[in-house]
This record gives sequence, C-alpha cells and structure tokens, in this order.
Amino acid sequence: MARQQPEPAQPVAPDSPSASRKKLFLLVGAGLFALLLSIGAAAFFLFAGEDEAVVETPVVEAGKPMAIYQSLDPAFVVNYAHKGRQRYMQVNVVLMGRDPQLMTQLGSHLPLIRNELVMLFSSEEFDALFSPEGKEALRERASLAVKSLMEKELGNPVIESALFTNIVLQ
Repeated sequence: MARQQPEPAQPVAPDSPSASRKKLFLLVGAGLFALLLSIGAAAFFLFAGEDEAVVETPVVEAGKPMAIYQSLDPAFVVNYAHKGRQRYMQVNVVLMGRDPQLMTQLGSHLPLIRNELVMLFSSEEFDALFSPEGKEALRERASLAVKSLMEKELGNPVIESALFTNIVLQ
C-alpha cells in the first residue's frame, strides 16, 4: 500500500484591500443611517406633542376680560318627595362673570340669589334631573334666574352663566 502524500494546501489569499474597505464603509454607513433615523424619530416624538398642546390650550380673545368665578357656598341641598320616598339633590353652584366691579356688587346680593335658586331647585321634578339634558336645562334656568334677578337689582345681568361644579341625586 502506497501512502499518498497530502496535497500541499492552497494558500488562502486575503481579501483584497479594496474589498475590506467596501465592507467597512457599508457597515459604517448603515450604522450612521440607523443613528440618524433614531435621532429623527426621537425629535419627532418630542416636538410633535408641543404642537397639539398649543392648539388645545384656550386662548383669551383680545379685548375680552378673563372670567371671574363666585362660588355659592355651602352647596344647595334640596329634598323631594318622590314615589312615596324622601329624595335629595345636592348641587354646588359657581357664578361666572367678567366685570370685577359688578362681580363685587353681586356679592352683596348673595342671600337673594341663594333664595331664588333654592326656590327654583325645589320646584323641579325629580325624574327630570336624572338625564344629562335635564341637568343642563336646570343649569340654564338657574343662569336665567340669576341674570333676571341681577337685572332687577343692579340694572345689569352681571353673570354670563351659572355653572354646576357638582350635582348629586339620591
């Protein structure tokens, strides 16, 4: 048996310098592209939220004074006899106007305003107050009642509206 001699190994030719550089440039280019893409995405998400905030923030119109609020504390509590049971409504009312001088004058008439609102609230039908439409209608009637009362007392409606900041029916 004759022994065969192994064939001499073929020398492996290293990649040519131009092929290595091409791979290096591709890798560096891909890395830079990924970095720029991530920076762009981060900038988009950071600055995109600011545009929405500017659009949604309320802007006071030029020449229109800021709103002034007068809370009617304590809350109104009214009782109703409904289907043979005792029922209650508790409502917090805030009056909104824009003239500081008139709103100050309104303060001296708060007992009269509270009386008017108690009479209005106690004359309501309890069933009508459960729907959002019924609550809104009551709020509008309260606004009209206060405006009418202030028109008689001060010669000016003083407020723009009465707001219900809390309403509980039980």
